[in-house]
Amino acid sequence: MLNEIYNRRILELAADIPRLGRLPSPDASATVHSKLCGSTVTVDVAMHDGVVSDFAHDVKACALGQASSSIMARHVIGSTGDDLRSLRDAVRRMLKENGAPPSGAWADIAVLEPVRDYKARHASTLLTFEAVVQAVEKIEAGVVVSA
Repeated sequence: MLNEIYNRRILELAADIPRLGRLPSPDASATVHSKLCGSTVTVDVAMHDGVVSDFAHDVKACALGQASSSIMARHVIGSTGDDLRSLRDAVRRMLKENGAPPSGAWADIAVLEPVRDYKARHASTLLTFEAVVQAVEKIEAGVVVSA
C-alpha cells in the first residue's frame, strides 16, 4: 500500500527539487512545520504587480513534502495570490474530501492523490502550499521583511 504513495514519480520529484535555497531579498518568507512528522518548509517569495516573480525554498521534509515542494517550485512563478489560495484549497480537498486534483499547469499534483488514504501524511504534503500562501498573504498585507 505505501508503494502507491512512494511511487517512482514522487521519488523522482523528491530527488530533483528546483529553486532550493533562499532568496537574497524576498518580499516575504514563511516557515511551516508539521508537528506530526517533523517536516519543515521555509519559502521566500517575491512578487511584482500581484504575481510571483521569484521563489526559493528550504525543504527539510519526507519524500512527500519534497515532491510537493518540487511541484510548487516548477509552477509557482507567474501565479497570483488567488491562484495559490485556490491551489492550496484544491489540494486540501483532494486529500481530505476526495476532491479532484488540480488541472492545467498544476496537473502534476495528481501524483499525490494516493496520499488521501494516509491521513498521517497529509500535513507534510500540504506544507509547501500553506507556506506559500502565508508568504503571499504577508506581501498582500504589506508586511515588510526586515533585513
